[in-house]
Amino acid sequence: MPRVKRGVIHNKKRTRILKLTKGYRWGRKNLIKQAITASHLAGAHAFADRRKKKSVNRALWQVKINAALRPQALSYSKFIHLLKEKNIVLDRKVLSTLAEKYPAVFEQLVKTVK
Repeated sequence: MPRVKRGVIHNKKRTRILKLTKGYRWGRKNLIKQAITASHLAGAHAFADRRKKKSVNRALWQVKINAALRPQALSYSKFIHLLKEKNIVLDRKVLSTLAEKYPAVFEQLVKTVK
């Protein structure tokens, strides 16, 4: 059987893995087995956290809306209920942006809802 030389492909694969793990700590940046494991785990966390980010942001929007409503003697849950009663369809992202950057507009919205 003829000899098959695979050094180039093997080195290319190693280089690609080590380029992915550049900046990692301890052996995970330069030991190939640890680098492969670390890159797989990093990919898994990245995938999961892209989904987790959505719930984290929604919670942050709710906190911002609630903080803007408290000085006007209204709670977040009552405000959302009043919005639904009046058929005002604004999502929480828009409401939190209004509360944070345009407080006068948000105040007008609260007055129309009350």
